[in-house]
Amino acid sequence: MKIKQQTMKNQTLWFPSFSKSGPELYLLSKPAPKGKDRLLIYMGEVGPIWSYPEAALDCVVADPKKGTKMYGLKSYIEYQVSPNTTNRPVNHRYKHFDWLYERLLDKFGSAVPIPSLPDKQVTGRFEEEFIKMRMERLQGWMTRMCRHPVIATSEVFQLFLSYKDEKDWKTGKRKAEKDEAVGAMIFSTIDPEGLPDLDPIDVEHKCEQFSRFTRAMDDGVKDLLTVGQEHWKRCTGPLPKEYQRIGKAFQNLSSVFNSSGYEGEATLTDALTQAGKTYEDIALMVAEQPKKDLHYLMETNNEYKGLLGCFPDTIGVHKSAIEKVKEGDKLVATSKITPGDKITMAKRASTMSYALQAEMNHFHSNRIYDYNRVMRLYLEEQVKFYETIAEKLKLAHSQFTAM
Repeated sequence: MKIKQQTMKNQTLWFPSFSKSGPELYLLSKPAPKGKDRLLIYMGEVGPIWSYPEAALDCVVADPKKGTKMYGLKSYIEYQVSPNTTNRPVNHRYKHFDWLYERLLDKFGSAVPIPSLPDKQVTGRFEEEFIKMRMERLQGWMTRMCRHPVIATSEVFQLFLSYKDEKDWKTGKRKAEKDEAVGAMIFSTIDPEGLPDLDPIDVEHKCEQFSRFTRAMDDGVKDLLTVGQEHWKRCTGPLPKEYQRIGKAFQNLSSVFNSSGYEGEATLTDALTQAGKTYEDIALMVAEQPKKDLHYLMETNNEYKGLLGCFPDTIGVHKSAIEKVKEGDKLVATSKITPGDKITMAKRASTMSYALQAEMNHFHSNRIYDYNRVMRLYLEEQVKFYETIAEKLKLAHSQFTAM
């Protein structure tokens, strides 16, 4: 977990035996005063939920352009990012997205899983296909960040989306890099408004249940990715070739029949030729189809693979806090903390538990929305695909006369 050195200097721990890199930084330190950026949690129908903004934030990543610096010695790709709040595009290179990721991870990573950006690439960075794929994945990452109420309303994310000019961008960057409410101290800004302290045993049970679910889902997502990749290879490799071979075989047979010199078989040979061309058309359709449906299913699963990979660390922070609270009686008995400190620890662990449960509920609601949407798209495109094939086969069938 990343904890800034500046933060450490400004926090006074109540006793020195605790590590300065874990949740105890928050459990047993003087918290920063809650300001306007406090993160509210309410009790919803499904349990604790984050406070969501009234208007949903969204943005479009588009119009990649190649730029140069150092008199043309260094090249880069710059993207336009247009938020729906201003409809005014701002320009960002990949390294700016990477800077944003690092700041979000630094600030919110203890409470909110921050999935990684698409990987960096040394070669082929300026090839059209790579630029298109990177832009699509940056769009997916930004959309997911926009949908998270904590990330979307944060000062650093708003800076990225709507800085006014270069001076505003540089000033905002410096401010973000000096932020002290990072790491475990992000919990000091969280406010479960008017909610009672949670039962640690109940929280531990829910935490373990969610941990088991995310591990199982991670396995399921990886399995679907493996199956999907294998199917993609078949659709773009051996399967179209099989249809092409069938088509060629029909057309070869038509040529043989046509060489007989028999005058009464023109209808048959023409129909056989048409059937052969139909199967060649189907071969092209099979090769192109994964781009229309399987691609989006795979990209969604890739996103969730990255997101699920973050949860063990996020859950680990919470489990570590629960263990520290369990040590409370022992610490009081050895005079390392006071009974009042023990109560404070339990209360703050409860705040951390509210944050984890709010994140769990956010994850589940997004999961249901995302998989419902992408499966509908996948199956709709599959239906169109097979209906088009059926129509082509019906047309080929109609060319053969009934005897």
